[in-house]
Amino acid sequence: MYKRLIIAIVLLGIVGGGIVWFKYFRDDMIAQFLGGMVPPPTPVTTETLESVTWQPGIEAVGTALSARGVDLAIESSGMVEDVLFAGNDEIKEGQRLVQINSASELAALEAAKAALNVAVADANRAKTLAGRGVGAANTVESAEAQVESVRAQLAQLQTQLDQKLLTAPFDGVIGIPRVEVGQYVSAGMIFATLQDLSNMRVDFSVPEQQIGDLTLGGTITVATEVGGFSATGTIIAVEPRVDANSRMVLVRAEVQNPSGQLYPGQFLRVRIDLPQEDGVIAVPQTAVSSTLYGDTIYVLRAGEAAEEYTAEQVFVTIGRRSGGRIEVVDGLQAGDQIVTSGQNRLTPGARVKIDNSVKIDAVSTNEPATEAPETEAPAEAAPAAQE
Repeated sequence: MYKRLIIAIVLLGIVGGGIVWFKYFRDDMIAQFLGGMVPPPTPVTTETLESVTWQPGIEAVGTALSARGVDLAIESSGMVEDVLFAGNDEIKEGQRLVQINSASELAALEAAKAALNVAVADANRAKTLAGRGVGAANTVESAEAQVESVRAQLAQLQTQLDQKLLTAPFDGVIGIPRVEVGQYVSAGMIFATLQDLSNMRVDFSVPEQQIGDLTLGGTITVATEVGGFSATGTIIAVEPRVDANSRMVLVRAEVQNPSGQLYPGQFLRVRIDLPQEDGVIAVPQTAVSSTLYGDTIYVLRAGEAAEEYTAEQVFVTIGRRSGGRIEVVDGLQAGDQIVTSGQNRLTPGARVKIDNSVKIDAVSTNEPATEAPETEAPAEAAPAAQE
């Protein structure tokens, strides 16, 4: 019996030892197999840096305003007798727009004219009698004062009558009528808007750090988000005060609008061009990766095999932005070959190969771009920033 127990224990030890040996043997073989595998190079798009002429500028968003634009209001209450315009009519200065019922004012004016005739006749009669020595001097003075009083009353009534007829204060395009014939209106009620669209103004704000770059008469470029309108303008005023809440300063520019495509209240993108600078290193914004440790760009170094490179992660100091590109102040130099897309799959020292079939600049300049390969990171639209 003891012999059988010993044999069973020996067999059990052999089986257990074999299982343990097989486990370590398998893990060793897997490690050797994986250790011999070399991942294929990661495809990336690249760009060779060159010194460029940089066109710095200040970018902002603004609102279009008409150089002359008002809400036309009723001056005197009454019943609307006639509306003499239609929406979007081209209006000339002095053109009649709205007629308010003025029957009572006309009657009062006629009565005042009759009273004036009587007063003038009385004054003439008093002067004649005084000249003959049968009239008192104070009678003449009273008669002349009565004439002046009636004339003042006549002028007041004429003013009230004029307020019943509303005319255009300047040339422009009138809006949709807000009153109808037969409607009772009160003083101060707006009946239409009048806008001179030939000359437009643009109000926008810039950071206080950029005040020194603003000059009266400086040139700006404005563009709409829709419609494709673009025009140049001139800075005509800078608010002599910085807003304490936003730390921004208000700027106003004037823009010509002969085509009438720009409307008051429209959203505009504004750019103020500053003097050009030579010898600037600028890279696509897609090439820069930002982390808590700083901004980095992958630079290609020659690898062991032909047409293969290794990626080196370089910390850089970035500066101003312009369109889809960003200035590199420190960390790169002309001649460096950088990765512009695909860096999301890279690690320092990774093997890469160049695939420039996709033009990243086409995305940043709103030009049609070819379809990106599967390994490429999508280009993110860069936010508008002050330069």
